[in-house]
Amino acid sequence: MERLIERGLFASRWMMAPMYLGLALALLVLVWIFIMELVRFVMIVPVMTVNDAILGILALIDLSLAANLLLIVIFSGYENFVSRMDLADHKDRPDWQGEVDFSALKLKLVASIVAISGIHLLKVFMDVGQYDPEQIRWMVVIHLVFVISGVLLAAMDWIANHAKSLKYRKTP
Repeated sequence: MERLIERGLFASRWMMAPMYLGLALALLVLVWIFIMELVRFVMIVPVMTVNDAILGILALIDLSLAANLLLIVIFSGYENFVSRMDLADHKDRPDWQGEVDFSALKLKLVASIVAISGIHLLKVFMDVGQYDPEQIRWMVVIHLVFVISGVLLAAMDWIANHAKSLKYRKTP
């Protein structure tokens, strides 16, 4: 009975696979939005100001960072929680794939969120006149919360890894 339950629980990891497929579809949505934003950007080039150019480029960077974040979650999540991808000999396989554990995944996610938040904040600062000062204040506070959360997560991981290495050094 115990073995049957354990096999059932282990097989339940495959219930995550449709979620990763759904995230891949969400990546298609981001690609579509990126293309639409790029077309809009190219169409205004003849009358573009410097601020328009910078804001347009930041919007494209923002979308590409969100897509990168999605890929990290899809690849790492699938490999950590569902099954290894049998692509070790594929020439285009990212170096980090298969080596990102849950701890590293958290740090990559937080770093990506901080980058996305920072770019969004930069876009706001480029067009500061269109925002209420209270809105800007909250955006800065939220960005700082992301930054502090990232630093604290990294510190907690460092402490945990340091404690593990000390434990293994003390054990004969």
